[in-house]
Amino acid sequence: MPRFERALVIGASSGIGRALAELLLKQGASVAMVSRRRAPMEELARDTSRAFVYEADVRNFDGNGEVALLFQRITHDLGGLDLIIYAAGILPAIDEHEYNFEKDRATLETNLLGAVAWLNEAATRFEQVHGGTIVGISSVAGERGRRGSPAYGASKAGFSSYLESLRNRLSRYGVRVVTIKPGFIDTEMTRGKPGLFWLISAQDAATYILRAAERGTGTAYIPARWRLVTGLLKMIPSFIFRHLPV
Repeated sequence: MPRFERALVIGASSGIGRALAELLLKQGASVAMVSRRRAPMEELARDTSRAFVYEADVRNFDGNGEVALLFQRITHDLGGLDLIIYAAGILPAIDEHEYNFEKDRATLETNLLGAVAWLNEAATRFEQVHGGTIVGISSVAGERGRRGSPAYGASKAGFSSYLESLRNRLSRYGVRVVTIKPGFIDTEMTRGKPGLFWLISAQDAATYILRAAERGTGTAYIPARWRLVTGLLKMIPSFIFRHLPV
């Protein structure tokens, strides 16, 4: 029997989210997949009756209770919920001298506000049933204010703080909240970007992430060596850090 029997993966059409959905299906779980792109999810669902596909944009969280209604439909279709993973995220290309509010808003809405909308629903359900696991895919990019993509770093810093708050609120009800902070993962988001090191596949990342989810670890760096790197980066004074190519 799989550790997680009924899982919901948001952002399941590509990258880490797709790898997680695929791994959960291989482990025998029933998996609900949410993304704007239906075709990649349907490809994963083609050969199994345990996969459920829902086309939705995580930025559609205003009015008419769209998120709440879809969440209720998903939990009904799955017959319950043990695990929710928020893996949706974007990293638009930003020029050194570009300050583009539309890109920044899309980043914050996808990486942070959409996460709050979906995970609030899960938190409400899990608190009531006194159990469940919430996993959020944050990033080491939220540890410091990197000059390359201010809104992306802010979205991940905010997401990490939100997840910590959920963990502190829900632990008394037996709910586990896991913050995942990946380094560089080989996905569409990172492909072609310069200066990447310690690059691992989305499949390897998914394996590490599910292990962390099973342990119920508060915060897990993927791979673990990033904990040391970010710890060192936090010690660098800002007047020096601003000149580093990170």
